[in-house]
Amino acid sequence: MALKAQVLYDFIAEPGNNELTVKEGETITITNQSIGGGWIEAQNSRGEVGLVPEDYIELNKEFPAFPAAGTTAPSSNAGNVAYPDLSVFDAFAPASTPAQNQVDSGALNPVPDTPDTPVTPFFPSPEEASNGNDPWSAWNADASGSTNNNWASNPEGTQTGKSAADPWSNVSQGHPQAYQGPAAEFDEWDDEWDDMKSTSGYAESESGEVGGIQRGGMHASSMKISLNKFPGFSKSGPELYLLCKQIAKGKDKLSIYVGQVGPVWSYPETQIDCIVADPKKGSKMYGLKSYIEYQITPNTTNRPVNHRYKHFDWLYERLLDKFGSAIPIPSLPDKQVTGRFEEEFIKMRMERLQGWMSRMCRHPVVSSSDVFQLFLTYKDEKDWKMGKRKAEKDETVGVMIFTTIEPEAADLDPLEVEQKCEQFSKFTKAMDDSVKEILTVGHEHWKRCTGPLPKEYQRIGKALQNLSSVFTSSGYQGESTLTDALTAAGKTYEEIAQLVAEQPKKDLHFLMETNNEYKGLLGCFPDTIGVHKAAIDKVKEGDKLVAANKITTQDKVAMAKRLSTMSYTLQAEMNHFHSNRIYDYNRVMQQYLEEQVKFYETIAAKLRQAHGQFTTM
Repeated sequence: MALKAQVLYDFIAEPGNNELTVKEGETITITNQSIGGGWIEAQNSRGEVGLVPEDYIELNKEFPAFPAAGTTAPSSNAGNVAYPDLSVFDAFAPASTPAQNQVDSGALNPVPDTPDTPVTPFFPSPEEASNGNDPWSAWNADASGSTNNNWASNPEGTQTGKSAADPWSNVSQGHPQAYQGPAAEFDEWDDEWDDMKSTSGYAESESGEVGGIQRGGMHASSMKISLNKFPGFSKSGPELYLLCKQIAKGKDKLSIYVGQVGPVWSYPETQIDCIVADPKKGSKMYGLKSYIEYQITPNTTNRPVNHRYKHFDWLYERLLDKFGSAIPIPSLPDKQVTGRFEEEFIKMRMERLQGWMSRMCRHPVVSSSDVFQLFLTYKDEKDWKMGKRKAEKDETVGVMIFTTIEPEAADLDPLEVEQKCEQFSKFTKAMDDSVKEILTVGHEHWKRCTGPLPKEYQRIGKALQNLSSVFTSSGYQGESTLTDALTAAGKTYEEIAQLVAEQPKKDLHFLMETNNEYKGLLGCFPDTIGVHKAAIDKVKEGDKLVAANKITTQDKVAMAKRLSTMSYTLQAEMNHFHSNRIYDYNRVMQQYLEEQVKFYETIAAKLRQAHGQFTTM
């Protein structure tokens, strides 16, 4: 008997890609379940056959479900770190507490991921902001229960159907970020990626940016941090580190020094950088599926390596798992449903991947990590696979990253730790509000410069030329100089209209991109700072735990010491953020104003030329 399935979401096929367009509620017949990589082959009621994302369908109950790709979780007692019994906190937990195993704003978008399909970036308008999507809302609720700010959550926001003139248009988007694509027939390396989902601990249904699957889309701006990376423990969060019995030793240590601006990371002598370039279209499955591959060349080796978007996605997940509790990891630019092979989209995608990679290269901890170095410098397929497996087995992830941090400074008082945490929370929230305002104003200005404003100049130009035509019809001899000057002035205003329409791509684009990038980065801070706030709360419970004989006095002292280490980490990260912020905004504002000066000088020159054609009476 034929296997039937119900379509859960609309899916539009990419022309020439052997995909099948299906509509929500439609019943289809499964013709081949072994395609792999998140795809199945199906036939609709009209007899058309093609590929459909398996996450977009649901098998009818009388038939067996697709087998899920299994992943093996590390043993809770593996490695050299002894994990504590966290049940001591149970007595002090609220009567009813929502699960906090992971911070997941991406779950707000229920639509599943499309395998191997990219999403066009955009900047959200203020009306798209929603309190429900505000990662800061848990900290900023007013007495009425509403939040005091509903900033739009789109760090690396993307929308399909954008106009070519405005990459920050307000088109609604329901399609989340794609995960992996179907297996490559001739590429064993790709087969492993496509057939095996990442073992990052996230479910396949995570949609959404960005980072999970709706990464940085309209419904997700904060990163997804899985705080419980060690199965077998009923609790997750900072207590896993605060009560850890054994701390990592040796080469894994990350040093923090006290410099002129306060705690800072140890920076390498040579700044790592890379160039993302030369996008090429490839195909697999005998040409059934296509993809774009980028060439990444690090300055340390000057030897290019090739990566698809899904490889960037894997890197993001690994960095988020390992560093997300201590270091905000901004989301990737989202993938796109349609038009993913169009030249304009590929250019925008490459530009944003370059920005993401450059930011990762500038971070001393991320850029020197084994997984990042593997991504930039793997030698061959064997080297890649070995490094990939090693990264996926890394147990120093989540809050356990703090076990590797070694501040070269005196321990901080818990009160000072709390004050610093609150200071950073307020600053990042305030900056996010300001960045949102820039994006809102810039978006409105972009629309005006590419729409109404050029039309106004065109109308002025046409009106002047019409006036010249009327004057010419008078038959009066001796006014040709005036009519010619009027015609020239009219044409000048038409040229100005063209200049105005094209100018945003030369200056505003870069200002918007920088703010959009910072919006994504700022959207990660609530999760990271939330880990620190949770640790502060746990340390405050120390006296009660000692009194109840749940922990010893030595444990309480150790918790305060480790809280100090976490604070130094946050301070070093904020100082790194401030240093980059000052550099980035100096650079982009200089570029913006230089282009503005050129723009107005060009207009002034054209107006002076038009002015010179009129006779001085």
